[in-house]
Amino acid sequence: MKHLILKKGEDRRIRLGHLWIFSNEVDTKKSPLKEFEPGESAVVVNAQGRPIGSAYVNPNSLICARMISNRPHEGLTEALLDRRISQALTLRESMFDKPFYRMVFAEGDFLPGLVIDRYDDLLVAQLTTAGMEKMKDQITSVLCDILHPKAILFRNDSANRPLEGLDRYVEQAVGTVPAKICLEENGVKFEVPMIEGQKTGWFYDQRTNRRDFASFCNGKRVLDAFCYAGSFGCNAVKAGAKEVTFLDASKIALDAAVHNASLNGSPDKVDTVYGDALDTLQELKDSGAQFDVICVDPPAFIKRKKAFKEGLSAYQRVNKLAMDLVVDGGIVTSCSCSQHLSAQDLNRVLLHAASKSKTRIQTLIQGHQGPDHPVHPAMPETHYLKSYTVRVFKS
Repeated sequence: MKHLILKKGEDRRIRLGHLWIFSNEVDTKKSPLKEFEPGESAVVVNAQGRPIGSAYVNPNSLICARMISNRPHEGLTEALLDRRISQALTLRESMFDKPFYRMVFAEGDFLPGLVIDRYDDLLVAQLTTAGMEKMKDQITSVLCDILHPKAILFRNDSANRPLEGLDRYVEQAVGTVPAKICLEENGVKFEVPMIEGQKTGWFYDQRTNRRDFASFCNGKRVLDAFCYAGSFGCNAVKAGAKEVTFLDASKIALDAAVHNASLNGSPDKVDTVYGDALDTLQELKDSGAQFDVICVDPPAFIKRKKAFKEGLSAYQRVNKLAMDLVVDGGIVTSCSCSQHLSAQDLNRVLLHAASKSKTRIQTLIQGHQGPDHPVHPAMPETHYLKSYTVRVFKS
């Protein structure tokens, strides 16, 4: 393998375990990036000439290399994929009694660029880097050997793929993938779109947060804002909520939420509100609506650092409206999947929202992504999901 030589001092972060190497950290005089093929494995060498591991390289990307092993001559091979995927599967099988989970979480499972969700005997994979795209056939082979799935779907339509110089596409690699599948989570049943759904079909990362949310919902009036397929609200239905209102800007999502609610309880308990969440939350407030328990789980309002200020304002507005809509002593669960918004930032958002709504709050639960989305301790980028469940007092 060729050598990828780092500039002086640029190996410190890598030696602590971080898996990304940026193009400005490479000594391009000694190891020109243009000499590497996209996805090619390389030995990573520090400025003193000492090998510190191996990576796969993409000369066309800002993140020009991703570490794959601390063994310098172990590249991205089928054998390595087999070992790492098997390790990831062993963890999930030890945690969950049903085969529905994120089976591989990219850097969190030391396989940057590879995400795999399991839906029993159906696997949905997403490749986001040139290195993993190059190994697609080997990944398929390993998955077939380990799990013998009936179907494998590659949802390689991520918006990040063009940054790696990759086309976006969806491909059924093995078997025939149904348009929808059924899954069970926390004892709650869902029907999930596979081909037309978002990302890899389901957001397993909120599993534990949904379970915790449901514990407050028995006999309560519940609002599930930004509901998508109704994951939080359906947990509330199953937990015995008196009423559940789903709110979303997608009629397709609302139809899915109502259908999923019917799988878990009486559809008579369910109502829907269609429209942009920020606008419709304001309309609900103006109409005098009140709820006992509210979840606000918006899409990432801060997708890039430069959007931080604008996104922060959106988070503050939606949480202020939630606190306006909840009853005295009620519960608000607030979530953020914005990588650039820290848990501390979200806590401050809630404090500011409480101040503006003239309420007091108690933090009851601080939530995170589920354990099938393990956090790489050297990479805060892998700790993207955070939530707080607070009790709101108006007197």
